[in-house]
Amino acid sequence: MTADTLRQKYLSFFASKGHAVISGASLIPENDPTVLFTTAGMHPLVPYLLGEPHPAGKRLTDVQKCVRTGDIEAVGDAAHLTFFEMLGNWSLGDYFKKEAIAWSYEFLTSPQYLGFDPARLSVSVFQGEGNVPRDEESIAIWKSLGIPAERIHALPKEDNWWGPAGQTGPCGPDTEMFIDTLKPACGPACRPGCHCGKYIEIWNDVFMQYNKTADGRYEPLKQANVDTGMGVERTICMLQGRASVFETELFAPLMARIAELSTTPPADVATVQRAQRIIADHLRTATFILGDQRGGVKPGNLGANYVLRRLIRRAVRYAKLLGIGPGFARALAEIVVANYRHVYPELQEKSETIFNELAIEEERFEKTLVSGQKEFDKISTALKTHGQTQLSGRTAFKLYDTYGFPLEMTEELASEQGLTVDRAGFDEAFKKHQELSKQGDKNFKGGLADHGDATTRLHTATHLLHKALQIVLGPHAQQKGSNITPERLRFDFTHGEKMTPEQLAEVERIVNEQIGRNLTITLETMTIEEARAQGATALFAAKYGEQVKVYTAGDFSKEVCGGPHTKTTGELGKFKIQKEESSSAGVRRIRAVLE
Repeated sequence: MTADTLRQKYLSFFASKGHAVISGASLIPENDPTVLFTTAGMHPLVPYLLGEPHPAGKRLTDVQKCVRTGDIEAVGDAAHLTFFEMLGNWSLGDYFKKEAIAWSYEFLTSPQYLGFDPARLSVSVFQGEGNVPRDEESIAIWKSLGIPAERIHALPKEDNWWGPAGQTGPCGPDTEMFIDTLKPACGPACRPGCHCGKYIEIWNDVFMQYNKTADGRYEPLKQANVDTGMGVERTICMLQGRASVFETELFAPLMARIAELSTTPPADVATVQRAQRIIADHLRTATFILGDQRGGVKPGNLGANYVLRRLIRRAVRYAKLLGIGPGFARALAEIVVANYRHVYPELQEKSETIFNELAIEEERFEKTLVSGQKEFDKISTALKTHGQTQLSGRTAFKLYDTYGFPLEMTEELASEQGLTVDRAGFDEAFKKHQELSKQGDKNFKGGLADHGDATTRLHTATHLLHKALQIVLGPHAQQKGSNITPERLRFDFTHGEKMTPEQLAEVERIVNEQIGRNLTITLETMTIEEARAQGATALFAAKYGEQVKVYTAGDFSKEVCGGPHTKTTGELGKFKIQKEESSSAGVRRIRAVLE
């Protein structure tokens, strides 16, 4: 079974169970400032998991692009990836454990769908902790479906509790499904969740019953939700009987091209294999980040931009190890675009941006890599000569600041030499550098910190600001990202030059004029085509016929948005622009408050 067939079968199956098929969202989060990228299918749906009605109803299914870099060091094995596709289905206060588990079992084992042998299926459930009890209900459901007790494992929170994706938000116990690879057990304690490779997790049903608050409490949600996730890459790997995800059609062309480009690979086969997998994974991820429909993330030194830079530079470093020459990044990105453009057309639309940014970053790093490596070798030799085992934080920062070495790369190089790095010292040096250069926020984050009154008012203000910018600067001034806390808003938009004081004053005047008019803000649900026909601004990709929410502020602005918003503009208070600055090439940033 191919990835294309798997996606189609999954969506068709859940559509037959009354689920609306919705578009996957951007990799750049809009409603969760606690993470840099969308790490799970639930991210774009957080407002609806918290109780806000979704335009498409209470049963949803989609394919979501995800990026996770928390275990980047594990990339190179058979299954770990930084970018992956997640198949998901949700119940927003509708069905719960019985239906979710039964449907998971049906899709996994029915010959019409995936056709896995039920005898190879093991599951895990939450064993209970604190005031949250053992999940007896899920155990009983699995038994009723024919899974014997010895293949149902009650495990602790670290294994069978999901979320929140950030620091706060929806979460709850889960049940996970594993396929037995039929490899021998590594020992008497071998079970699902063991990392020996006998059991491969294939699906996860999360029962979102709680909301984790900022002070660490778990409060019952207004509605009990189901959030499930099945990774495309791992699942087709199992279905195709491959030894690793890198042998599937999603990676095979990439791996073949990397092998072709390698001129002087090391003799050690395991080292070569790991390097090839890292290059393939990282360049695929970088291509998807650069080609995302929201855009705005380019290689840089802060937040999401830094993650992108780290991925590209890590790929360059491993390419050097294999003797791959300059220009490889574009060559591999072309394969990724060709492989995925029928599923994600934004990659084709943004292909030139992808290729250009990769080429620029590869060339930039090529220039410093050789001299930086020499500097590191000199430092490590001196340390070992004097019997020292740790690189100072100041030295690690010099490698970062002068040679463009991400801290993690320095740590990798140090580890290979039997050395450690003073990370705390690096952080201190980095902080001093920030204070001196006034670089601003360490993290690039988008969306709302919460749904409190202050953030709701500021979020509403971004709609007025967006429209005012287009009136003053022109229609090219399109939103590229936003970050809202209870104290202020930050708004990124496309514009090629610094705004004049007169332009800023006019934008501020227009926004305050609309606040003074006390415009009524109305909400309508309609298809994306109807919204565009009415002149609504829609800054994300949505499928034909898909239902969206459209917020209209009187006769002033109309925008497709997930919310939340105030009832009138008069509730906002006085709008004040504090600063206008560059965010990245061709993108400006405004910081503003409501007084």
